[in-house]
Amino acid sequence: MIDYGDFENVHIHVGQITEVHDFPEARKPAYKLMINFGDQIGLKRSSAQIVANYSPEDLLKRKILAVTNFAPKQIGPFISEVLTLGTQDADGNVLLADPGLDAVIGARLY
Repeated sequence: MIDYGDFENVHIHVGQITEVHDFPEARKPAYKLMINFGDQIGLKRSSAQIVANYSPEDLLKRKILAVTNFAPKQIGPFISEVLTLGTQDADGNVLLADPGLDAVIGARLY
């Protein structure tokens, strides 16, 4: 169990994917994403293992949820600045957490 204060320390925000690139250097199939979190947070990069369920065309302009206050993480030659959130399907592949079409870019999950 965690205290509510612990949850408050995790900043989860709505972002919109603006760029998608293949990430052939990743150990598991992944994309490199550029995500817009609005004026307060700005543009951030993320590596996401979502190739099984999404094409680059599916992802462009898609709204997602991400943890925005983790320290950057080196993934091969790429630095991931946010953790893109998801669940898994029946085969164990990642499904993106969906904030909904009307979610405001930059809005915080609470």
